[in-house]
Amino acid sequence: MEQIAYVNGSFVPLAEAKVSILDRGFLFADGIYEVAAVLDGKLIDNASHLARLERSVGEISLPLPETTTRIQEIQKELVARNNLVNGMVYLEVTRGADTGRDFAFPKGVKPTLIMFTSVKDIVNAPSARTGIGVITVPDIRWARRDVKSVALLAQVLAKQAAAEAGAGEAWMVEDGKVTEGGSSSAFILTPDDVLVTRQNGSEILPGCTRKAVVALAAERQLRIEERAFSIEEALAAKEAFITSATVFVQAVVSIDGKTVANGKPGPVTDRLREIYVDFARATAV
Repeated sequence: MEQIAYVNGSFVPLAEAKVSILDRGFLFADGIYEVAAVLDGKLIDNASHLARLERSVGEISLPLPETTTRIQEIQKELVARNNLVNGMVYLEVTRGADTGRDFAFPKGVKPTLIMFTSVKDIVNAPSARTGIGVITVPDIRWARRDVKSVALLAQVLAKQAAAEAGAGEAWMVEDGKVTEGGSSSAFILTPDDVLVTRQNGSEILPGCTRKAVVALAAERQLRIEERAFSIEEALAAKEAFITSATVFVQAVVSIDGKTVANGKPGPVTDRLREIYVDFARATAV
């Protein structure tokens, strides 16, 4: 079956999905994106993703061309048109295409809205059983990481370095502390059973899966500290893991080639993954 995408009001074959070369997303990375997981044909935690979308576009004064209610309708229709069972829906909104290349915001230009889907079996991913290794890289990103911008060159370089090292993710480090992964939030479980993840702020993206996992852990009386942690602390931890819409909860079993604990996914990580999957299925739309 031919894959279908959405471009500015129309559902079109993916091969025919195009935007102008003058689009500001292409010229300036002047845009915002979101990725929502799909499980059993339904959107996971989508309200959080749409709320974050609204916040991000608001931070850069970019009006949405559709309401979030309509955006969710489009997402659902795209899932249906592509017969998507497990995977994700990618959404991007840019400031649109002007008649030239001027840095200042154009006037009278309608924002661009595109969406497409991809297949991924997140629940049954082999790495969920084995865990992944991460490498560390300097965090060279801009100062507003809380805005989910399409300007991802620093993350591309970090993820490429991880791929070349045979690792599953890169943890970005600034001032001796982990900020977050190239496309994920970072967690550790300390020797005294405290779950630690960096506090929200301009230094990191407020992860939707991170938010849900923190809430689910708190409901189960796990002790949680939202603060920065070092690589040394992570290597001394009982467990480490990442969260994101495209991996849910994923164990980290080595950092820069050094083993975390026994080098296997830990029981708390495995349990949080199970709890999150149950939450995802129960709240899917």
